Amino acid sequence: MKRYCLLALFLFTAQIFAQNIDSVKVGVLAKSTKSWDGNTLPSYSEGQPEITILRVTVPPKQILKWHKHPVINAGIMLSGNLTVITETNDTLNLKAGDTLIEVVGKFHFGINNGDIPAEIVVFYAGTEGSSLSVKKVK
Repeated sequence: MKRYCLLALFLFTAQIFAQNIDSVKVGVLAKSTKSWDGNTLPSYSEGQPEITILRVTVPPKQILKWHKHPVINAGIMLSGNLTVITETNDTLNLKAGDTLIEVVGKFHFGINNGDIPAEIVVFYAGTEGSSLSVKKVK
């Protein structure tokens, strides 16, 4: 009897687990060895890895100053629109739902030409103590 109860419990648990697995959906939002401008991403730096996740809100008509990222980062636009332009005039127009794998070590700026805030969540894969962004000195 004990054996039948354990078997029934196992089958019941397995059925619930299988139902939960079937309801989980996974979709790849972005996967690449290159940044949005087509350049190959650099190798990771040596040292203690550190992940930083930022939620950035750019007000309407706001211009982000020239800057570069010394570490690999990627993001997803939550709302609004954002245009990113590099020194070589490579241009990326982002809208809500778009993903990007950002340029690394290349100066660029951004502008929100829209009428609502542009919100983006950005994931940085750096090393402990590394800068996420460096402003361009005039």
